[in-house]
Amino acid sequence: MSKDKEKQGLSDKDGNPKSARKKSIIGDSSNCKDIEVLGKLGCTSKKNRNGLHMNANENGSRVPPETSLSFVPSLNDELALLILARVPRADYQKLCFVNRRYRSLMRSGELYSIRKSIGIMEPSVLMLASGEPHWWSYDPQSGGRQNLPILPCDPCFSSFDKESICAGTHLLVSGKEIEGSVIWRYELVPNQWFKGPLMISPRCLFASASCGSVACVAGGIGSSSGAPGQRPEILKTAEKYDPEKKCWNPLPEMKCQRKLCSGCYMDNKFYVIGGQNENGKNLTCGEFYDFEKNSWELINDMIKDAPSWSSRSPPLIAVANNELYSLEASSNQLRVYLKKSKLWKDLGRAPVRADHSRGWGVAFKSLGDELLVIGSTADTYNCRGMTICTCRPDPELNYLEWNVLESKGDQWSSFIFNCSIMVA
Repeated sequence: MSKDKEKQGLSDKDGNPKSARKKSIIGDSSNCKDIEVLGKLGCTSKKNRNGLHMNANENGSRVPPETSLSFVPSLNDELALLILARVPRADYQKLCFVNRRYRSLMRSGELYSIRKSIGIMEPSVLMLASGEPHWWSYDPQSGGRQNLPILPCDPCFSSFDKESICAGTHLLVSGKEIEGSVIWRYELVPNQWFKGPLMISPRCLFASASCGSVACVAGGIGSSSGAPGQRPEILKTAEKYDPEKKCWNPLPEMKCQRKLCSGCYMDNKFYVIGGQNENGKNLTCGEFYDFEKNSWELINDMIKDAPSWSSRSPPLIAVANNELYSLEASSNQLRVYLKKSKLWKDLGRAPVRADHSRGWGVAFKSLGDELLVIGSTADTYNCRGMTICTCRPDPELNYLEWNVLESKGDQWSSFIFNCSIMVA
């Protein structure tokens, strides 16, 4: 395929261009064209005496049979790629077994670029649960579960706390190995783990969020902390990860030093909420980073009603349809933040027990216009019995209807160490 790109449209029988509505799995892309040709091939197709297509390159010589096969018979490859981009992402690995050309296409990442340009996005839940030897991917559409490759880390990394965040088709897992701080990076296209890149200021117990095409982190405890007699360094620095360049870039410093804080992406801004300051005092304020202004703005008393025990997890927050929700770890109550009044409204109890470990071990995540919660529904002393639920929230209602996707009894662990959402 040539690297040159050109746009082609569809026309009706009178030669007039046509446009069509399309709907992505996450979000609404109805203003985009349904079909946009993204590439121009350097091969032409001809039929042999048996009526089969045999490709020839620009100088007329034949191409080897394996590479000459069309992706879809009787269709040019440009249209075929647009069709393949609409195949559910959970089936992509099956396409690798069609032939070498399909396998090469899957490994090139070209379909993900096409999906992004036409607004098709599917979420995968990437998680590491207690007792599991490896990460796994869960597809909320089909309910399928697939193991990721074994992470080639040392025992120190496997045994201690880790934090995760997704940026594009990259999953970043931050932690410590014997030699110090490290980040392991899982890339979806090659289905492999790679080491690095390390943050500009390595940290733990920080806020993070997937913000469009990048991932942002802020605050936390500096990696240089922990020496005997040394006071932990509580950070207010922030940075963002660019998956295209595979590098970290600094952001302006926050207004406050914070650890045990949480992050989210709302109104095209990176929010950091709660946590503790350098003196161990619980913070009820929040702040957000405005990408356009390149600055932070403080929000006083954003979570002033939150419990103040020191051993609780960072705030459990998630965004759906640009509205902020929290899962209260002490009462299992779901609440929505009313932006105009800056107050929180109760929406009833969540279907999992966040109070088991004061918020630890529960996943509460954004899933497009839905909320996702993963945990246990009952007292389980062996940490088994994972339940996965979603709901489509409405701030105007006083209750929410939850849809149970999985309830695995004692098959899956209900204590979640790490969980991130990859959208591609």
